[in-house]
Formats: sequence, structure tokens, C-alpha cells
Amino acid sequence: MVASLRLPSLTSLLFPATTRYPAALRRTVCLRNRPASGFASGTAASTDAHRLRSKQAVTPRSQDFNAWYLDVIASAELADHGPVRGTMVIRPYGYAIWEAIQEYLNVKFKETGHSNMYFPQFIPYSFIEKEASHVEGFSPELALVTVGGGNELEEKLVVRPTSETIVNHMFSQWIHSYRDLPLMINQWANVTRWEMRTKPFIRTLEFLWQEGHTAHATPEEAEKEAKQMIEIYTRFAFEQTAIPVIGGRKSKLETFAGADKTYTIEAMMGDRKALQAGTSHNLGQNFSRAFGTETSWAVSTRFVGGIIMTHGDDTGLMLPPKIAPIQVVIVPIWKKETEKTGVLSAASSVKEVLQAAGVRAKLDDTSERTAGWKFNFWEMKGVPIRIEIGPRDVSSNCVVVSRRDIPGKAGKVFGISMEPSTLVAYVKEKLDEIQSSLLEKAVSFRDSNIVDVNSYEELKVAISSGKWARGPWSASDSDEQRVKEETGATIRCFPFEQTQGIKTCLMTGNRAEEVAIFAKSY
Repeated sequence: MVASLRLPSLTSLLFPATTRYPAALRRTVCLRNRPASGFASGTAASTDAHRLRSKQAVTPRSQDFNAWYLDVIASAELADHGPVRGTMVIRPYGYAIWEAIQEYLNVKFKETGHSNMYFPQFIPYSFIEKEASHVEGFSPELALVTVGGGNELEEKLVVRPTSETIVNHMFSQWIHSYRDLPLMINQWANVTRWEMRTKPFIRTLEFLWQEGHTAHATPEEAEKEAKQMIEIYTRFAFEQTAIPVIGGRKSKLETFAGADKTYTIEAMMGDRKALQAGTSHNLGQNFSRAFGTETSWAVSTRFVGGIIMTHGDDTGLMLPPKIAPIQVVIVPIWKKETEKTGVLSAASSVKEVLQAAGVRAKLDDTSERTAGWKFNFWEMKGVPIRIEIGPRDVSSNCVVVSRRDIPGKAGKVFGISMEPSTLVAYVKEKLDEIQSSLLEKAVSFRDSNIVDVNSYEELKVAISSGKWARGPWSASDSDEQRVKEETGATIRCFPFEQTQGIKTCLMTGNRAEEVAIFAKSY
């Protein structure tokens, strides 16, 4: 099915299908309570109506993971619904996380010889039609423009679902001989894919991403490039987002439409489903028959969803310090008006000291909310460290430091000196500890939920219990399709890290060179 681009009706804009409600934080807008016009939630309307009346800000993660995820996005002010079904408005705090992703990757792309540029959002439909496998893979998701300036267009336009076809067209204009190679570019852009079931950050009609495109003189250079980029994504996932992804090669059935090979990083979410967090494709000469060998590679705002679902808890968002827009929030506390000036002055000084040391610090000096409300609010937003300063702390020249990743009293330390060098060293040490702790916890969770299997029956048991299954595989595409139909799981990848020795395919009993990982996924 191909969807034509159209505006929402005036009725849907003037009379939205649902009602916003005040939750515990009094700022919460519950995304999941708008199934008629927003993201598909999979939750019955009657259940949603009941939750509308609930005073609970966040559904417990263990009770309903999907509802918890949507509550966190709303309460942490990451995103809201757009007026068109399946679209989202990324709010400043959510966009700041995306900016942190951009800042890191931009440096890595440029260090490896890539330049940023931009391609048009509209692509002639004839470009898509030229690539049979490409159009077959994307046809159900295409949005088309058929009218422009009040007139029927001579040729309909595709709203960019990805850019391989238009990039190939331009490369053919720029590459005249092998002396023009390699050509390596990247663009930060939006893309549109007409998804039937949507989930904020994970799957929306429009999303943000970067897509790199390169052309090389030899197949070997292209293969090296494709693997280099998936390695950059892997390091980013581990080092910045504390998500222990598994890198590997996609099966033939799961390979990107039009590619020779697709490499992927697969992440285990808190509900044990797999999230494809980034891909890199060796396109061979499928898009460039007149010149060189191409690659393309991309990550998107889906990574924001991955961060939420990997680290969040019942309190809300939990952000790794390296990716957190705010690393430290300072909450001044006073009861008497005579205490206010001294406390605020000390809190402001602490903020300036931390910011001067490169720490992303924020002072919450608003007087409309209680300290307890602020504690809850900033915990919901996943800020790694909270510093509390009251009159006694000012007198003793000390602060109280609380860690987001260790709830309650166990994560709170009293009497940390305000002396700049001492405070800065302590805060930076704790930020590093939190970053490492979140990664260690995620690795432990991942490894404890991967089961090694040697038969199809064992695979089915593992998948039915919600785990990932890892086992030797050399069976056919039809066997792989059978696994998908009978278990709901797909081959997520053939991991780069493989066990040595002779293996026997879990499905056929034949010799197998590799193990594959199977899982249900987003």
C-alpha cells in the first residue's frame, strides 16, 4: 500500500480525540492515551480510560513495559504527539539527547574522512522504480506527493524514505573516473516511512537520522568502510550510551533491500526484545553499475528510545552521564526567607565551579515547587547526580550528593566539601562510576538472557520464555522464515565474535560455520 501525503483534517486539529490530564508531577501528558490519533499502543481503549483517571505518574515497568515507556517519554518531557497520526514532536530535552548523539558521531565521521552535505527530500518516483529490489522493500512505506502548486505533477515524488537512489544519481554526475574515488559523504536529515504501527522514537512516520554514503574503487575498500562504520557505532553504543550492543552480519532475509551485505548492532531492551540500533550496508554495485562500489550506513533517533528502554526504571528515565543533557542538578533548600540569599549564593557558586570544569550543571532555583517535588522531577528526567544545599551545608561549606542510579539513602553522601578542586574531582569521579555501573548492569542483564541452544526445540523454549537464543545455523531461507512464523523471532545477526570448532546446525543437523542470534524485536 502506498500512502499519499496529506494534511490532517481540520476537525482532528480542532477537536482532538483525547483529554490531557495532570499526573503526580502535574506536568505529565500521557502519550499512550491517544490511540485514535497518535501512536499505536496496543492497549485497550477501556484500559487507557481507566489510566486517564489514575494519579500514578509512571506505570511500573514490570507491570506493563509499553505503558511504562510511553509514560516516561511524557513525564520526562522528551516528546509529544504531532497532529498527524504516528508523528511526534521532539521536545527540547529529548532533542538535546539527539544533539549529544550528533556531536559525538560528527567528530568520528570527520576523523574518518567524511564530509557533511544535504540532499533534497523529494525523490522522483522513477528513481525508486529503477531499483526493483529497493522498491519492493520500501513500497508499503512510501509517502507520495502527486499535487504541487495546485496542479497534478507530471511525475509523482517520493518523500525520502532513504537516499540511496538520489545519492547514486548525483554520484554519477560527480564521479567521472576512479581518480574521483573514494567519495565519502554524510547527511543529517529527516526521512518518512508510512508505518502502520508506531511507537515514539522507535518507529514513527517521520524520524531524524544520519545517513552516510560512500563510493570506492574496489570491493575490498567498500567492505572495509562498511565494517569500519559499524565499529564506530559499536564504540558509540558502549562508551557513550552504555548499551552493550552485539555487532554482526544480517541474514540474507534481513539484509537491506538492494544491499550485498548488511552489518548491524543489536541491543537488548529492558523487556528483552531486540532493537536494531544501527546498520551499515555494503551495496556492492547494485546502485552504481557505472562506477565503483558503494556503502551506506545510518543511526537514527531510535537510539533515544534504546537509551530509555535499556536504563530506565520505575522512577523514570536514567541517563548515562556522557549522553545526559544535564549531568548535575543543584537543588537549594531553605525554609526561612533569611536563609534564602545565602543558600542561593552558595548554590550559584557550585554551579559556576562545575560548569567551568566542563560539567553540564543546572541550578533549579525556582520557588514555586518544594524541594521534594524537585527531587522527584529531576529523578524522572534521569539526571545522573543531584546536589542538595541547605543552610547547614552553607555553614559547614559542604553539600549532599545523590546518585540517580542508586535509589534512596544508599545513593546519598553527606559532607562533600564545596572547595572547588575537591568538589569537581568528586563529581567527575561519580559521573564516571555511574557511566561504568550502567554499562556493567546492562551487560549482566544481556548475558543472563541469552541462551545457547543446539536444537529447534531448545530455540522455541528460549524464545517462548522471552530470551534470546544463540545457536549454530546453516539452514535455508525457508527454514528461517519458518522460525519467524512459528516463534515470532528473527535472526538478529551472525555475531562478529564466533566460537571456534565444528558446529552442527540446530535446524538441519548439517555442518554450520557460524552461530546466529534469534530474538523477538521492535
